[in-house]
Parts: sequence; C-alpha cells; structure tokens
Amino acid sequence: MVPQLDGSGAEALHASLGALSRFVLGELTLEEALQRILDLALTAAPAAASAGLTLMSADSLRTPVASDPTAPELDEAQYRAGRGPCVSALRERRIVRTVGIAIEGEYPEFAAAAIRAGIHSSLSLPLVVGDQGVGALNLYAEQPEGFPEDEDETLQLFAALAAVVIANVELFWGARTAADQMADAMRSRAVIEQAKGVLLARGATDPEDAFAMLVAASQRENRKLREIASEIVARASADL
Repeated sequence: MVPQLDGSGAEALHASLGALSRFVLGELTLEEALQRILDLALTAAPAAASAGLTLMSADSLRTPVASDPTAPELDEAQYRAGRGPCVSALRERRIVRTVGIAIEGEYPEFAAAAIRAGIHSSLSLPLVVGDQGVGALNLYAEQPEGFPEDEDETLQLFAALAAVVIANVELFWGARTAADQMADAMRSRAVIEQAKGVLLARGATDPEDAFAMLVAASQRENRKLREIASEIVARASADL
C-alpha cells in the first residue's frame, strides 16, 4: 500500500514510480538505465545530497553509477572493510539507517569516510527480486536525520520496483550480448571454413592442414584468425 503523502513529496514519489514503470527494455544501455534509476531515486528522496547503487559483480561489490564522487568513496570504504550500511542492507536484505554518524558506532570505517565528506546520515535500501538480493540503493544526507522512518514505506516501494527494473535490464542486455557473441562466432566460423576451402584448392592436404596454415599465419602476423581468413577469402573472390 502506498503511504498517503502531501504536497511535493507525494508528487515526487508518484513521478518517480511512474517513470520507473515506463521503462522500455532496449531503449537504454545498462549503464544509462542504472543512471536513470539513480536520478529518479534522488527525486524520490530530495534530502539526499549524494546517492549510489551497489550491485553484485561475481563475488564482489561495485558502484556502477553514482550522483557524484562522494557516494562511491563512501561505498568503497564499506567494501574494503567488509561492513557498512550498504553491505548490511544487501546481505541482510533490510533497511539500514544511520543517524548522527559517529566513529564509535557500528561501522567505524564508513563513519570516518562519511565525516570527512560532510555526510551525517544515510539510508541503504536492499534491492531484492524474489529471494535474490540484487544490490542496494544508498542515500547520503548532510543533515544528522536526513531520512525519517515515516518515509521508509515510500522508499521501500521505490526500491522494490527499481530492483525489478534492474534485474530485467541486466537480463535483457546479458541475453543481447550472448546473442551478439553467438552471431559473431557463427560469422567467424563461416569465413574460416571458406578460407580453408580456398587453401585446399591451393594445395593444402586436408582441412586440418588448411586450418593449421591459418593458425600459423595468425600467430606469425599477430592478427586474429578471422581477419586472416577474411583476407584470404577476399583475395580469392577478387581473383575470380
């Protein structure tokens, strides 16, 4: 259920949620989509002076997009320490709020970096799809109490929709990249087979011998096998 907000806060939330719901896969690159989501998060949480997205990359964490240099600096401090609001939000799949950040608190490494940057409160929202943690949305404010608890339900709704969008965009571009790579591999195989046929016609003893000739030329000239094959086929076509 969407909380009942008044004035500009409700308008900002509804505008951000509406924009997220209208994402069309393929219209934006993955990085552009992530940046758009982050921009909308800043609209939904105007108290944030800085924001970043934490995502999983293999077994490591990274910040692929941020609103400014401050967010990745704070995120990296947490990644290096192996603890911090965004790390806990992702691992434990819960909202993590810090108020009046202090060195003697739960996350001293993060606190030290935050104080240096003039950040005095933060909110990290888990990005979860089904039972799979996708990442975390990290919001940083200069005020000690930048993110009151009465906004949690609102921002959770935004994070839930953002997580679905991110997962879908990643799936789309992953499949698109795999398809492009397969198509490229098929084209490479076709031209290599054509080049082998040319070499057989020119005296190679068998297909294995023709392929060995291509490999030797590739190594000798320090060029890709496909380039060598394409050149052989092009020259043979020109001689016809």
